[in-house]
Amino acid sequence: MRLLLVEDDRALALAVSDHLRQNGYGVDLAGKGEDAALLLATSQYAAMILDRGLPDGDGLDLLRGLRRQGHNVPVIMLTARSEIASRIAGLDAGADDYLAKPFSPDELVARLRAILRRNGTFLGPVAHFANMAFDLDALSLQVDGVLVNLSAREASLLALLLRRSGQVLTRRLAEDQLFGGDGLGSNAIEVYVHRLRHKLSAAGARVEVVTIRGVGYLLSDLSQGAA
Repeated sequence: MRLLLVEDDRALALAVSDHLRQNGYGVDLAGKGEDAALLLATSQYAAMILDRGLPDGDGLDLLRGLRRQGHNVPVIMLTARSEIASRIAGLDAGADDYLAKPFSPDELVARLRAILRRNGTFLGPVAHFANMAFDLDALSLQVDGVLVNLSAREASLLALLLRRSGQVLTRRLAEDQLFGGDGLGSNAIEVYVHRLRHKLSAAGARVEVVTIRGVGYLLSDLSQGAA
């Protein structure tokens, strides 16, 4: 699951992004509003963490512009200002939540999970498919009640497939969410699809990750006779 973190304090941005990655998220960084707007125009994100004080303007202006354009990416606003009026301004501009600095990284992760659930990015605490149960908060998988060890990217890929149950997960969306601007090779997504298929098969999951040639991937329930 890919996030965009817009923060001009490089040390803080790196610390927060490291914590988010440890919790299974992919993260792209932007230090200015202009950079963030470019990333949002070319990539898709599950959520954005936006600092209000940016070197090229107020983060509120960026947020207002996104909302005017119909961009509905969930946003958590970060700010050094803790006044009620400042929080109200952020929420009125279209923020989904507001967090004052300094903050606990664990609280940020908890708030992210909450807004992703509210905005439908998570199906719920646990998604059930065939004989699988996938905890969308912990990104942990059980097959017939047995825990299956997945890497962070494998778990994120499975979460994307589950969120689009019955629909094709496009290759472009999968790449943007899993890798963002990491510059991995063009076959990186196939590598993770292959690894996920192998682990699901080895665990006895009655599912198949089907490749829709030229489009993307579809999670199929084999217990219902789907090919």
